[in-house]
Formats: sequence, C-alpha cells, structure tokens
Amino acid sequence: MQISSRFTIAIHIFACIDYFGEDYKLTSDFLAGSVNVNPVVIRRLLQQLKAAGLINVARGSGGTTLAKPLKDISLLDVYQAVECVENGELFHFHDNPNPACPVGRNIHHALDDKLDRIQKAMEDEMRRITLAEVVKDTRKSIVGEHRE
Repeated sequence: MQISSRFTIAIHIFACIDYFGEDYKLTSDFLAGSVNVNPVVIRRLLQQLKAAGLINVARGSGGTTLAKPLKDISLLDVYQAVECVENGELFHFHDNPNPACPVGRNIHHALDDKLDRIQKAMEDEMRRITLAEVVKDTRKSIVGEHRE
C-alpha cells in the first residue's frame, strides 16, 4: 500500500505558497517548476484543494493564495482533499475471498477491525500535524542550506 504522490505534491504546493507567495504570482506553471511535474498535475490538485476550501485560485494567471492560515490546515485536511480513497477506506480488501476456504471465509472478520484501527490512528496523527509545522521545518532547512 502506498499513498499517492498527490498528497506530498499538495503539501509542496502549500510550502511554495508560503515561501514564494509575496514575491511571485503562483501559477500552475510556477508551481510545476518547483515540484518538477507537468502543470496539468498541479492544476488538478489546485482544483481539489480549492474545492476543499483550502486555497483560492484566480483564473488565468492570477495565482494561488491560502484560503485560511496554515495553522488551521492539518495534513488530514490535505489528504482528504486530494486522495481518492474509496468510501473513505484507506485499505482496499480483495473482492472475492473464497467462501469455501476457511481462511477466505473468515479473513474479513479477522482483519476489518484491525485495519479500521490502523486507519484511525493514521488519521488522528495527521489531524495533529499542521501545515504551519511543515512550512516552519521547510524554512529551517532552507536557512540551513545557506549556512553551509
């Protein structure tokens, strides 16, 4: 299992908004240059983040801004905005375990609650971490680069 790169790219976008927002117009082309992906990928993510109420996007080359302070946006907010988790479930169970097999017949019963607990623990931790923390650490790393 792996969470798609959409999640980390979205966080990268927020770090760019914080770092470059006062000096540059943050278009999909500009952001794509930092992330090193096609601008179409950025545009799709921007649409999702805007729909979730996390950013504002001005049409044309107007740029991207925050819709609310970074301290009010958690990693879970970003994850929920950009991930395509089917029915809110992180784990996708294989569709047809064999009911004639004792393991196949009972695997859901043995595993479903455990997977739910794992997902809840992950979401609880993501809820505690804000983008303000991530951006603060990003800025520390940038400052550290200039000292070397």
